[in-house]
Amino acid sequence: MRLPFHLRGMDGTVAIEVVPNDDPEALGCRFPGGARDLATCTAVIEHPGRGYVGLMGWVQLVSSTDGESGEDGFDPDPLGFYGDLNVPYGFFGIRPTLFDGPSRDTRDDLVWVAHSFLCYSPDLATRTVCAVTGFSWGFTIRSGQVKIQGPEKLPAGDWDRHGARLSGAYPGWEFALGYRTG
Repeated sequence: MRLPFHLRGMDGTVAIEVVPNDDPEALGCRFPGGARDLATCTAVIEHPGRGYVGLMGWVQLVSSTDGESGEDGFDPDPLGFYGDLNVPYGFFGIRPTLFDGPSRDTRDDLVWVAHSFLCYSPDLATRTVCAVTGFSWGFTIRSGQVKIQGPEKLPAGDWDRHGARLSGAYPGWEFALGYRTG
């Protein structure tokens, strides 16, 4: 899937691939046996912005029926080594690539959905996050069979619905409503 966006006066595209994980070891998955056949997502940003103009980040929230929030709730999904850092970006840098390869110890029935948003902060002095575009992806397990879901474009309203959860998880940060263009 190719998802167009406009940021800081320039057009860009996110190239998104969601596929079954057929080689967890090669992808560096921490628990390769639990990751095999589940979805992996890679989202590559194509944008002409250079230097600080190219600074962007990925904010991802996940809902899973085996998680604390249940199927309808979404929780922020930072990288594990971020620990208690008060940073909403899972990946941040100049045109950062999003990668995720979830794993599960069992193949019990499960619905796992990620909402992934390409974002930016308007300047380096404020803690404001503005979404540019977003997409959903994930997988279901039914009777031991894995089915990959997505990617599908998300409307700006999905970003807006996550605002209160993100504000609670990341005090001191503001999450602007709607999709922005900078």
